[in-house]
Amino acid sequence: MDGPDSFWAKLGPAEKAAVVGISTVHNYEPNEFLVREGDPSRSVLVIRSGHVRVLTTDGDGRPLLLALRTAGDILGEVATLVDGPRTATLQALDAVEVLTMRGQHFAALCQTQPKFAWALLGILANRLRDGSFQGVAVSGGSSKRRVALLLLELAVRYGKPSGTDVELTAPGTQDELASTIGLSRETLARILRELRKSGVITTGRVHYTIHRMGELRRLAH
Repeated sequence: MDGPDSFWAKLGPAEKAAVVGISTVHNYEPNEFLVREGDPSRSVLVIRSGHVRVLTTDGDGRPLLLALRTAGDILGEVATLVDGPRTATLQALDAVEVLTMRGQHFAALCQTQPKFAWALLGILANRLRDGSFQGVAVSGGSSKRRVALLLLELAVRYGKPSGTDVELTAPGTQDELASTIGLSRETLARILRELRKSGVITTGRVHYTIHRMGELRRLAH
């Protein structure tokens, strides 16, 4: 269930067994909320399958996409470690299965399993470096990264494989898509032009073809 750079992939067999031993399995339907921003932090999640949107809201209450997490990723660790409220909303993009650890059990693993704590530290350092914490992503994350995240989400939700490409029809106008990632229509259009020129995508009025998914993933991290 792990991508090569995921939290789960960084754990050894003993650490994975320890996580499974203290976890329960939960399943979520597409668009179902796992947690909401501001909720008390009582658990930490590891995605077994599916994709999860990490969201916050802007000053007008509109949702903003911070990140897209997938199999092997850990969620909710920061709020649990500092015993604070949830710092973002988590929503299932497709069918999602997670391992759920109670906060105190997660803390005990951090304190007693050095390899577990080291893997977690590596993930936190990468997210800080990449600007994917709440607030950093909204105010300082690059516009190109936000567009890459948006295209990856659209590919998961609406995409259909076509050879080595992924084809999709966007569910809204460029104005609507831009607003979901806190950009102007003009900025979104400019970045789409750049991606077209570099051969990552081709676009029609509402039709997109993604030719280089690996490059999109690189831009999104």
